[in-house]
Amino acid sequence: MCMAKTPWERAVEFHGHSCMGLAMGVRVAEAARESLGSERDVDEEIVAIVENDSCAVDAIQVLTGCTVGKGNLIVRDYGKQGYTFALREKKKAVRITAKWPEGLMQDEFQSLRRKVFGKTASAEEKARFKELTGKLMEEYLVKPLAEVCVVKEVPYAVPEKARIFPSVTCSSCGEGVMEPRARFRDGQPVCIPCADNYDRGWGAGS
Repeated sequence: MCMAKTPWERAVEFHGHSCMGLAMGVRVAEAARESLGSERDVDEEIVAIVENDSCAVDAIQVLTGCTVGKGNLIVRDYGKQGYTFALREKKKAVRITAKWPEGLMQDEFQSLRRKVFGKTASAEEKARFKELTGKLMEEYLVKPLAEVCVVKEVPYAVPEKARIFPSVTCSSCGEGVMEPRARFRDGQPVCIPCADNYDRGWGAGS
């Protein structure tokens, strides 16, 4: 009999490895579903607006069902641990900020982190860094949500559901392009990369 995977295991499987950022995303997703009283998204019932492009976003995609492909995960990369989730049916929205574990700010952890990412760490230092990181993640994943996430209700304002548009053929490269993303050159449709190539150096003297 196969045991169902935990949310953490599902997130790690999708992301490819375990890390603190992924753990933060798991807790944010948990807080979002609890705050909105929602299940995993199926057809854009939930909209997520994320304010970074970190590892946390992968956990949010897996656990909330909000994805870039469905059009209900919007990335606004402000470099902040802020995440807004809205439930269309209830017209309710919450903004969640994830708290960094205090242990990440300790001198030993920061010193080891600089050495590991700077590729100057010894084998012993790498092992110690892995040990500390693992301990922090374990603690973070089981702490009460109120200790790791700040949840605030915000005004409900979300974009309409994603639309499917017809495609046109770029007159320059011959590839298909979504009609609203096409540009025109000499009266013919072109894709954005081809239009950019055309515009490069515009107005420069010969």
